[in-house]
Amino acid sequence: MRCPFCGSEDTQVKDSRPAEDGTAIRRRRVCPDCGGRFTTFERVQLRDLQVIKKTGRRVPFDRDKLIRSFEIALRKRPVERDRVERAVSGIVRRLESSGETDIPSDKIGLMVIEALRAIDDVAFVRYASVYRDFSDPKDFENVINELTAKIDGEVDPDG
Repeated sequence: MRCPFCGSEDTQVKDSRPAEDGTAIRRRRVCPDCGGRFTTFERVQLRDLQVIKKTGRRVPFDRDKLIRSFEIALRKRPVERDRVERAVSGIVRRLESSGETDIPSDKIGLMVIEALRAIDDVAFVRYASVYRDFSDPKDFENVINELTAKIDGEVDPDG
């Protein structure tokens, strides 16, 4: 692993342990040349996934971009980082085990919406407003009514 500080090719692993619900290995590394310390994560990759954008352009799947999408939707929300990691790992596992290597971006978007709905209603509405391209306040009202109906359906009227 190349040192991010000095570019040396010879770094040493000082500590390895499972991370992210056992789906990755966290490695603490040190560079013998500059003394820099850094962390890397190692994950199993079943296949190289390609995302098909709405324009038809193909780009490599980027797990970090998926995490950033969650983080933007969840900004200033009381949600633990671990829940985001588990949701992202679940989406990646589903994509890799689907057997497809070309994944439409809207399929990934639907998976994110589904995960955010289970994690945090405010983040769900935030993401849905971008994903569904809200252009009118009525669009927000419709999603909020949808959430309210879901919540009302879960409440036991007998108490």
